[in-house]
Amino acid sequence: MTTDPYAMPDMDELLEQVRKQTEEVQRIQRSVEAMEVKAHSRQNEVTVVLRGDGRFTSIDIDPRAVRQYDARNLSEIVLEAVNNGLQKLAEASSAKFAPVIESAKSIEA
Repeated sequence: MTTDPYAMPDMDELLEQVRKQTEEVQRIQRSVEAMEVKAHSRQNEVTVVLRGDGRFTSIDIDPRAVRQYDARNLSEIVLEAVNNGLQKLAEASSAKFAPVIESAKSIEA
């Protein structure tokens, strides 16, 4: 069975698909915003916690690290933990949105 490439798509069906995808994206966005991600520096001197909206809720520094490192090195360790947290958040967000992205790609094909 061949389909007519010039046939008009069913607009009601398309609108329903868009509505469902919009609802799914909104549900996933709420889920992402409610997430909490925890990350550490390489040797666990610093631990950060951030929410799905990108706001950090805590940065904990091991007291031994405060005594062991100068301010410059300690700031690099904090930055490492922060960047690890942002990376984990990006990966977790992408994983949550992957099904919607794949679904949209299949509709386009």
